[in-house]
Amino acid sequence: MSGKHDQIAGALIQDILSGHYRVSERLPSERDLAVRFDANRGAVREAMKKLEQIGLADVQPGGARVKDKDEASLDVISHLLAQGSVPDATLMDQILVVINSLLSVAAEQTLELASEEEIEHIRSLVLPLMQKGLNEEEHLLARFELMHSIMMASQNLPLRLISRTLFDQVSVNLAQLRIYTEFDNDGFIVFAQQLDQALEQRDPAALRATFTAFSDLNRQSMMRAIATARADLGQEAMSQ
Repeated sequence: MSGKHDQIAGALIQDILSGHYRVSERLPSERDLAVRFDANRGAVREAMKKLEQIGLADVQPGGARVKDKDEASLDVISHLLAQGSVPDATLMDQILVVINSLLSVAAEQTLELASEEEIEHIRSLVLPLMQKGLNEEEHLLARFELMHSIMMASQNLPLRLISRTLFDQVSVNLAQLRIYTEFDNDGFIVFAQQLDQALEQRDPAALRATFTAFSDLNRQSMMRAIATARADLGQEAMSQ
């Protein structure tokens, strides 16, 4: 259960991201926020610290001012995705582009740096993705295990940290959209076969092409899921 300061911070973050407070505008005083949220000033101060850590507010002794979200940390992603009943399609697509680019770089560095045993282990994780017998949940777990193994074998710490942060930010919203996602098993089988061949032949160009195709498959699937969710929720709202 979140504390009072988390509730205050969450409300203020949404106020800032929705444009209720403009960039460089002064946020309400501790006293005014304490009254608004029926909280003590200690909870308000903790909330303001969270806004400062995320990078959405510049907190000074005389008060706090709103900062541009372009100056924020990656932690702001989850709050941006949480706006509205369905994640923003453009933002989600941008995130998928970044994640797949990081994964492609990690795979190329894995070819350069990983041992034969590590490469063979990764190839063993590709095998389940070539099967038609997996259900959607099992397939998702197999994909995540494969991606995690590639990230670890790349030996690139900054890449691992950034990708893990993005995965964590997006995971809640992916779960929310799962019921609207069409599982393209045949498409993933083709990806798995191409990936296994690229790994076996230690072919960086083939690896890049494979992850480009994988990125397109993921993005198309996600955009369809978001569009379906928007249509479904829109129909629900009209029927009420």
